[in-house]
Amino acid sequence: MSFKHIPVLDLSLARNEDTKPAFLDSLRNALLDVGFLYIKNTGIDDALIQDVIEQGKAFFNLPEDKKLEVQMKNVPSFLGYNKLGNEITALQTDWREQIDLSTSHPLPTSSSPLYHNLLSPNQWPDAEALPHFRSTYEVYIKQMSALSIFFTSLVAEALHLPSTAFDRFFDKDQQHKLKIVKYPDSASLPGVNQTQGVGPHKDSMLTSYLLQVPPHTGLQAQNLNGSWIDCPPIPSTLVVAIGQGLEALTHGVCRSTTHRVLSPQAGLGPRFSVPFFQGVSYDATFESVNIPEEILAMRDKRLSERGAQRVDDVEFTFTKGRFRHLGEATLFNRIKSHQDVGERWYPDILRRIRDEQAEVRRKTEEGEELVARDKGLEQGMGVKETAEAITAH
Repeated sequence: MSFKHIPVLDLSLARNEDTKPAFLDSLRNALLDVGFLYIKNTGIDDALIQDVIEQGKAFFNLPEDKKLEVQMKNVPSFLGYNKLGNEITALQTDWREQIDLSTSHPLPTSSSPLYHNLLSPNQWPDAEALPHFRSTYEVYIKQMSALSIFFTSLVAEALHLPSTAFDRFFDKDQQHKLKIVKYPDSASLPGVNQTQGVGPHKDSMLTSYLLQVPPHTGLQAQNLNGSWIDCPPIPSTLVVAIGQGLEALTHGVCRSTTHRVLSPQAGLGPRFSVPFFQGVSYDATFESVNIPEEILAMRDKRLSERGAQRVDDVEFTFTKGRFRHLGEATLFNRIKSHQDVGERWYPDILRRIRDEQAEVRRKTEEGEELVARDKGLEQGMGVKETAEAITAH
């Protein structure tokens, strides 16, 4: 079976011992079958949510030179402002502008691992231009950090584990991150058919929480049939995406779901959103937790029921053997997505990434040529006609 809609879970039920068991059952099913869900009654104050939205919009209304004062490539931490069309997902340009913020940390020491560059202070916009921006987002990051830890404790309980099962993967001063994102409508974009707000991908760590600003749609999750399922804004909810890290830690019990964002249609105006990303210790290694046999049996039953259904082809980051620590994998992916930062601060790693991408393209082109050649021969085409078909392809 493959999901056709995104479940909505009421988090208030998890705070009541009488209703918590039913909530955990619903959560378990969402983890096993979908990997994507809405949560309502989150405990985050509505007034704070509105301040987050308004301050985010105000940032994008700043003059370009003020936004560029906190440009991401100023620092090696990948925190800061990213201009429109300056990020890459699935080898294609994402048509959005954004600013990345995180739990603040002091600058790493010279003896720290390179990936500790990700742990740094924020680049805050000019306080005279936006006097309430920093305080609003510091409060929001703090409250969302607590919510994310609470939610992963519920995930643990839904898998018949102690509520503290994932605590060892968090630092005492754990870094969590968020983006404030503006997707302009397609009429304002260069060229034609520019529909990729952000391309198909899976989030990294454990869980992500998306605040969608009504009324725009655009977020879609991909089911195992390959169909894209709309995830429209629902007032007073957050969309939770399960990350690749949680899938790896739970032996595939918790599904990490491919998703994307389409650019707003021409004339609808820009779409805004604020995704929050729960962090994991960058020093953590690629280990896993011991999942009870009855939960593994549920996973296996689901896999058997799906049979030969489509398996998505988004690259899986948390593969043992490629990186020693989660921080290395995270840094690698950030350089891949933000190549202007890579050119300035990590040129050697960026060169390796580009070499790997060129090799992938070469193999893809060779495969396409072989398919075209075989198809031509099957259709009785001669050598000249087959060559022409390959060239046309």
